[in-house]
Amino acid sequence: MAITTTCIGAYPKPDFVRLPDWFNHPDGPDTADPTALWEKAMEALGPDAPDVIARGVAQAIDDQIECGIDIPTDGEISRENYIHYHCRHLLGFDFVRLTRKEVRGGTYEAALPTINGPVSVRDQFLVADWQRAQVGCKRPVKITMPGPMTISDTNHDAFYHDPQTLGRDIAEALNVEVLALAEAGCVHIQIDEPLFARKPRAALDYGFENLERAFHGCPDKVQRTVHMCCGYPDKLDRDDYPKADPNSYLQIADAIEYSSIDAVSFEDAHRH
Repeated sequence: MAITTTCIGAYPKPDFVRLPDWFNHPDGPDTADPTALWEKAMEALGPDAPDVIARGVAQAIDDQIECGIDIPTDGEISRENYIHYHCRHLLGFDFVRLTRKEVRGGTYEAALPTINGPVSVRDQFLVADWQRAQVGCKRPVKITMPGPMTISDTNHDAFYHDPQTLGRDIAEALNVEVLALAEAGCVHIQIDEPLFARKPRAALDYGFENLERAFHGCPDKVQRTVHMCCGYPDKLDRDDYPKADPNSYLQIADAIEYSSIDAVSFEDAHRH
């Protein structure tokens, strides 16, 4: 029996897509200023930005297809990173007034957008991203989005002061995109929640509840995928990098089993 293959989400940006990318930064995803250069880079692309990004997406998909990937992603080519690109389409996030914060349990510190009001949808965008990727591709394209706990951890909350309530509002905003994608015909939707591995107790207390809220009403034709890694891929071979405890997976295994998740990705490299 053949194994169906996919990619996690992010893919190296082609050289002609001159947008910030965590993986091209000297500090990698642990950069201290993950959102600083985005607006200027988009302005520099000017009116050619849509065409440049579309070419980059097409190249990323072609590479995946050539490698035999059954369910390609759009490579997240249009994104500065998998989290803050989505946050720019939400109300309540201030990308001007940044706040320094320890991230991923103190793994690194960064200047992050500040949540200064109720989180809700500013504008819908993922259907257009999916359609741009799906056009001309005969295989179903998977769209990814960050999960409520991961968004909460990678921004500074100066409004809610309650991660469960913040996560609820984020989940409801994500649900708008999930249902729109399903209505448009996308059959593979992935929510990234690496924080489940970093904070399994919080995942059990309210993370899974908000994850279900994000997927609520998603039809059975859509495969619900959740990605839960232990750290970034550029740190794969570093023994000194403080990755999440792989035993976290054992703590949340039952919750995964009894959830509505159809597919889940774990990290197993170098963990034995």
